[in-house]
Amino acid sequence: KQKTAYEISLGLVGSEMCIRDRALRSLNDDLRELLTSWFDIGFLNLQRITWDAPAALLEKLIVYEAVHQIRSWDDLKNRLDSDRRCFAFFHPSMPDEPLIFVEVALVSGMADNVQVLLDLHASEGDPGKADTAIFYSISNAQAGLAQVSFGDFLIKRVVDELKNELPNLRTFATLSPVPGFRRWLDGLLAENDVAPWTLVQDGALAETGSVGSGREALHILLARDDWHYDEAVAAALRSVLEPLAARYLLNEKRGKWALDPVENFHLSNGARLERVNWLGDTSRNGLDSSAGLMVNYLYKLSDIEQNHEDYRGKGKIKSAAQIRRLLKLLE
Repeated sequence: KQKTAYEISLGLVGSEMCIRDRALRSLNDDLRELLTSWFDIGFLNLQRITWDAPAALLEKLIVYEAVHQIRSWDDLKNRLDSDRRCFAFFHPSMPDEPLIFVEVALVSGMADNVQVLLDLHASEGDPGKADTAIFYSISNAQAGLAQVSFGDFLIKRVVDELKNELPNLRTFATLSPVPGFRRWLDGLLAENDVAPWTLVQDGALAETGSVGSGREALHILLARDDWHYDEAVAAALRSVLEPLAARYLLNEKRGKWALDPVENFHLSNGARLERVNWLGDTSRNGLDSSAGLMVNYLYKLSDIEQNHEDYRGKGKIKSAAQIRRLLKLLE
């Protein structure tokens, strides 16, 4: 079937091949510029998606969800209850196709565990009593528009919508994955002979794993499917994984910006690195990609612009004191 120029352009912009091939880089750049103008934020409509939305649209949310898989219609309904919000950007030329959407939980206090947040059996909260909006999933729905940025505008627009609807909300934060942590950790251990933690931590790990070194113990223990259920194992791993996560988030960079893509996104938008959450995501994907860790990024409205300028201009990462204290545990 012959493709239209529009379909071809979407495919090229979303393709990594055109980035690798020098002959296509200029074409890729031109197409990205073209699509950015076509999908300018001024043309987009922000819509709240509820359980009353057409079934075809709800099905697309299930398909496009990229962070925490929607496993059933009951799961989706739970994410659209009265104490939840889902917002999406739509283009007038694509009224039935969300470009990007965000899922929000209205809670009391800063959430630290996504399984608790998505528990189908948890009692429904009262949005009128909630003081915190937790952004727990942001999904780009159109792969061909991967290089066109919508997420920063979406979060700001949603914050404004929520403030107008629920003036009792005081805190706006995320509960975010750390998708590059395990890959970075594996590379760090492979490249260095000296363990990146203290002798005391190394001894505790080795004893827990009943092996000769903490490095060997770490590999063995993390390979267990059930390690997070064993309190002794979890405690030994926590003593090194939380400080290493702080090192990854604060010190590891690509150029002057954060190595972790999710962190880079939120810091670019003016958020602050607020808290590392132990066993915040114990799904198979969460354990494999980030050893179960999750992070809160805080969007303090009075600081967003300054944080954005400091990060994008100087690569300065704003973080809470508790994150910096974790880093010192490796010394």
